[in-house]
Amino acid sequence: MGIYSFRGGVHPEANKKLTCDLPLTPFLPKGNLIFPLSQHIGKPSVPVVKKGDEVLAGQLIAEADGFVSANIYSSCSGKVKAIEPHLTGAGLMANCIVIENDGKFTPVAGMGKPVKSYRKLTPQDILQKIKEGGIVGLGGAGFPTHVKLAPKDPGAIRYFVANGAECEPGITCDDRLMTERPQEIVEGIKLVLKLFPNAKAVIAIEENKPRAIEAMTKAIEKEEKISLLVLKVMYPQGSERNLVYAVTGKYMPSGSLPADLGCVVDNVTTIHAIYNAVVKNTPLIEKGMTVTGDAVEKPCNLMVKLGTNVTEILEEAGIKDNAKKVLMGGPMMGLAISSRDIPVVKTSNALTCMLTDPVEEAEKIQTNCIRCGRCTRVCPLGLVPQQMADAAERKDYERYVRFHGIDCISCGTCTYTCPAKRPLTQLFAQTKPAAMAWKREQDAKKKEEKA
Repeated sequence: MGIYSFRGGVHPEANKKLTCDLPLTPFLPKGNLIFPLSQHIGKPSVPVVKKGDEVLAGQLIAEADGFVSANIYSSCSGKVKAIEPHLTGAGLMANCIVIENDGKFTPVAGMGKPVKSYRKLTPQDILQKIKEGGIVGLGGAGFPTHVKLAPKDPGAIRYFVANGAECEPGITCDDRLMTERPQEIVEGIKLVLKLFPNAKAVIAIEENKPRAIEAMTKAIEKEEKISLLVLKVMYPQGSERNLVYAVTGKYMPSGSLPADLGCVVDNVTTIHAIYNAVVKNTPLIEKGMTVTGDAVEKPCNLMVKLGTNVTEILEEAGIKDNAKKVLMGGPMMGLAISSRDIPVVKTSNALTCMLTDPVEEAEKIQTNCIRCGRCTRVCPLGLVPQQMADAAERKDYERYVRFHGIDCISCGTCTYTCPAKRPLTQLFAQTKPAAMAWKREQDAKKKEEKA
């Protein structure tokens, strides 16, 4: 068991002491629950219920539309009130299924009932259970898990990496999950290993989570194909590219996938969801969330039903009247929410509540770029943010693409370290979709020319 890290990165204040000792506590919402039809990468799901239908907790309410899509299940019992547009945490309107919560959370028949023969399931059976369970990447990406776990050549996968880094400041729900339910995570890992006959599993955890390390180490004592890797505390350690480097010593080339280097990476929360779907016959209907920051009276780790209104969660945590800003996520990669009337979705992992707005404060002292190069030194992908920003401001998409701007993971390290207080991450987030559209257009033209 060694200590590993990656190139670049920064050391923001961890701010995990507020919640790292607080257990994951079940939270039952009282109001209506809202389920956006797009909570994942890929095509939005298609409703299989209509207004006025009675539903149960764990009942399918929207099914995947194609291979890269995911099922959605109700997390409560009640009546479908509407299928209509509603604001989401991304700041966009999306079609949603609104369910009038009856407060009983009556489950569908068989949900939660242990599947005694789960160890005898074939790889195809396991993948089907994962697909049916509506599981997506819960570390933030939201990519359908059944797709990720079905590479072209399963025999070429040598490492399955359980991502327990949780490097984002303030967030501790993954830490608590590993501390409280280590054996369930290990069972989930063993299920995934059945999909890859030549793979071993590596549980990667940053060294600032001693109890999680202790719990997971004990849980794998008798497991020959599962080891634990302790990582240095560094942000953004949890990025797939960085974890692949920590495990294999190889950087992923631009445009490549972990599978190209014989790796598959999943967050520990995703693995726990796999366990629930396969072993407990329970689809993805809840997940852990951390509520933290100096603008809440009672920071907490909650096990939250998907679809829960953020307003209810903030009231539970005692948000202060003078809260200046609320982020969906952590301080580095979280998005500021314009309204608290938004639902928790599959990729939600935290609410960070602030008494001050650091972006607003930075704007007061922002200057032109001083060409110091700090942004380049800390970028975990080795990009050149200074040049990317120049291209972005000029809307020079050809140059932006040439500098690999579309590889940017919006980790925020460049903005964090910039002495000129330039909003680089925000600029890149706005530019990336346009640059990708430009590249698709250029690729299509080249294809036509060749034809």
